[in-house]
Amino acid sequence: MADRCQRHTRCSIFWRGDGSSPCTLCWYQRIFMFPLAIFLPLALFPLDTKVARYALPLALIGLGFAIFHWFLQLGLISPSASPCAQGSSCSEIEAEWFGFLTIPLMSVCAFALINISLFATFIQGKK
Repeated sequence: MADRCQRHTRCSIFWRGDGSSPCTLCWYQRIFMFPLAIFLPLALFPLDTKVARYALPLALIGLGFAIFHWFLQLGLISPSASPCAQGSSCSEIEAEWFGFLTIPLMSVCAFALINISLFATFIQGKK
């Protein structure tokens, strides 16, 4: 079981679901998402409202990269602004579910949900 989990973790870090390597913007989003996967569960038991101080900057920067990536795929930002120099293109839509749900949009939703939760935790901690 542990070997299987390690294998899936390695796959999620270094490859996309289709076995190809992630684009540059996906790497940046992963850089800011994976520490949150460690910080946030640790802050739950026991509940530590101070985690927002450490996690909120990561979540806000990750949200910025996710929004930039999503706008790039939508064509709202010129493809010439893409940081992808080689390999997978950041502006290509390679996976789409239900006709609208792309990987950058899922990232925007995940980071937005984390940011809302952290802001609520931060405000709760101030009371």
